[in-house]
Amino acid sequence: MPITFIGGVHPKEAKLTSGSPIEVLPPPKTVYIPLSQHTGKPARLLVSKGDEVKLGQKIGEAQGFISANIHATVSGKVKSIGRFPHPVLGDGIAVEIENDGEDTWAFEITEHDYEKLTPQEIIDLVKEAGIVGLGGAAFPSHVKLSPPKEKPIEILILNGCECEPYLTCDHRVMLEFPEEVVKGGEIIARVVGAKRRIIAIEDNKPDAIALLKKKAADFEVIPVKTKYPEGAEKQLIYALTRREVPSGGLPMDVGCLVHNVGTAKAIYQAVRYRKPLIERVITVTGENIKEPKNLLVRIGTPAIEAINHCGGYIKPPEKLIFGGPMMGIAQYTDQVPVIKGTSGILVPAEGEIPEPGPCIRCGRCVDVCPMGLHPCIIVDYVENLKFDDAKRLGILDCIECGCCGYVCPVRRQLVHNLKFGKAEVWRKKD
Repeated sequence: MPITFIGGVHPKEAKLTSGSPIEVLPPPKTVYIPLSQHTGKPARLLVSKGDEVKLGQKIGEAQGFISANIHATVSGKVKSIGRFPHPVLGDGIAVEIENDGEDTWAFEITEHDYEKLTPQEIIDLVKEAGIVGLGGAAFPSHVKLSPPKEKPIEILILNGCECEPYLTCDHRVMLEFPEEVVKGGEIIARVVGAKRRIIAIEDNKPDAIALLKKKAADFEVIPVKTKYPEGAEKQLIYALTRREVPSGGLPMDVGCLVHNVGTAKAIYQAVRYRKPLIERVITVTGENIKEPKNLLVRIGTPAIEAINHCGGYIKPPEKLIFGGPMMGIAQYTDQVPVIKGTSGILVPAEGEIPEPGPCIRCGRCVDVCPMGLHPCIIVDYVENLKFDDAKRLGILDCIECGCCGYVCPVRRQLVHNLKFGKAEVWRKKD
């Protein structure tokens, strides 16, 4: 019986780059590094216009527990500090650094013996390096490594599902850096005391499954059904353990911790080499990209730099998306920078955007909702500004996966209204 969850959809996979090895994108002449690239408070600015900075130098310091440090991703001079395009916020405060082309590190990158480090020392290294979740949510990793004592972690899950269509960056990381993924997972398990260790991979990646079964002796490598959103945290926990994260709860409430495979690799590099998160692997793809590729990109690189490295656009783009087609965010400019949570840049082919119609009460959105919600009814309340009723029906449990919008035969704007409704409920709370 396939290991999976209830609900979900089967969109076209379109993994155009699954066989494309990771290429290193040369650092651009200028980077734009936002101070907010993570869940929580933006980092506090540590540099001024005109300052000389070195690669890996901390230029933004975490404010409070749920925040993350920000580092220079090139060496050079701070050209300006101001509002620039941001892939999630629209625009935000960023540090513009003019690259001197030297890549002069702020410190020496050397190997360190981490076997004798205490869990707290490892957590401190992860925090100092500015590591956040690389699967999309960008939640500060040092926070996830610090569960309260009354909620012990029994099961660690490394998430290699990558269920979003088009994206293949995690797939390539597993194939090209399996040892770093596994060692990062071992570090995480040691910090939180997890006795059971799982690497979950969708069964459309048999090469990664086979390789990690060879490399990860202390992990269960479990193939899960190829279905969207199999890689969503709560759905993956249920599929693997049959433990259900309660409404409004967190994985630690059921003794689980989930980390993306790319995050595990970044944690290993932070602990082994003291290397901050200055770069990440992304997928540049879509039918309107001449040569889709997987690239290792410096944080703060404008999207157009990565697109041009892939041959550029085939035709002037109608849409540019950061992320995948289901949960990605449409951008208004190709000057927007890659940030820590950017998994891909998608430029789809031209296509008509259908006009939404009225709900026909077919129930398809209910059938596929992985959270067991009634999207059509919740959106009725949102459209009529009845946010208390929307909250009562569980709008805050929506994970914004896009399954409802994908199956809706009249193309009702379900996801848009669910996001709007959630924002209004939170605003009323505040």
